[in-house]
Amino acid sequence: MKYVILQGDGMPDHKLPELGNKTPLEAADTPNLDFIAKRAETFGMAKTIPEGLPPGSDVGNLAVLGYDPTVYYTGRSPLEAASIGVELEPNDVTLRCNLVTLGDEDGNTVMADYSAGHISTEEAEELIDAIKNELDQDGLIFHPGISYRHLLVWSGGNKDVATTPPHDISGKVIDPHIPVGEGSDKLNELIIKSREILKDHPVNKKRVERGENPATSIWLWGQGTAPKMPTLEELYGITGSVISAVDLVKGIGHYAKMDVIDVPGATGYLDTNYEGKVDYAIESLNNCDLTMIHIESTDETGHVGKAELKVQAVEDFDKRVVGRVLEKIKQFKDYRILVMSDHPTPIDIRTHTSDPVPFAILDSSDESLKNDSNLYTEDSATDSDTFIEDGWKLMSMLLKKN
Repeated sequence: MKYVILQGDGMPDHKLPELGNKTPLEAADTPNLDFIAKRAETFGMAKTIPEGLPPGSDVGNLAVLGYDPTVYYTGRSPLEAASIGVELEPNDVTLRCNLVTLGDEDGNTVMADYSAGHISTEEAEELIDAIKNELDQDGLIFHPGISYRHLLVWSGGNKDVATTPPHDISGKVIDPHIPVGEGSDKLNELIIKSREILKDHPVNKKRVERGENPATSIWLWGQGTAPKMPTLEELYGITGSVISAVDLVKGIGHYAKMDVIDVPGATGYLDTNYEGKVDYAIESLNNCDLTMIHIESTDETGHVGKAELKVQAVEDFDKRVVGRVLEKIKQFKDYRILVMSDHPTPIDIRTHTSDPVPFAILDSSDESLKNDSNLYTEDSATDSDTFIEDGWKLMSMLLKKN
């Protein structure tokens, strides 16, 4: 038996006036998602974010891969550290380091763009090198990542310092959201110093000339310490692979001892190599039991706050990922497919929520029509009356181990 998880990050949403009071899932053309919903062995809603935990992709993706976040979650950035090969000591605290664009509004500094225009990895490496050259010091070391997502390792740091994700404050004044608590003065000093380093950097000058947002500052958040997790094989008796453009998802894969596969052209946005992700994932099933394909564009377009872009991302996910998987998975006689998200990222608030998400499980042994009225939407999944309180238990349902 082969298992596939198709994870459309942040795909669920709210009903939007600009879409005729529909959600992006309802407004998009999704024949392949609907095919699965109509023929699903199990179809409904699941809660991926436990009460008391932040509604982030770190918590949500742990749940998607069958890890109880209340047991294994220790913060976002340690997962990203694992992805880029940074070994952590027991007293190390890591923080996510975004390259962001800060702007001025009525004399106040605002978070104009949490991703610095989805800056390229090549450009970002030059900027992080400049940051490292000036700001690396004993106990505070920067590490380059992908696009706008980078890392700071703080030896002996305070994991309880309070920080705010930059995508939570898009367009807002930053002053009420800077790091606070013991040790926060060090982090704020780094943020302030980074602005002077980046202000006249050649990379940013060229971006401005092209009409693109420059990376004017770093933003530190998502602190945590290294988690202690069993491998996927220890937990469920299976081997697996994971395909994503996002470091934190790759990091979970590393801790789970899954095969973390890099796909050429995988960007984490609308221009990502959807087809390549599917092809690499299906090929990996010749050597393992389960593969997860993680798609980030459905989340990023939610943060951008443009409904038409999120509809495009959903339709790309349906056609170029779900449809392609349904076609290529047939080379294996027996398979089961789980489609779900880690959390919603509603357009109207441009950040994550902890609301339940739709899910569907398809079994190759019975793809007969179960309910022709089912659609892969929030309302249809809610109407199914199937609700999984602990979303991380969907893995056992997929594997038929419950």
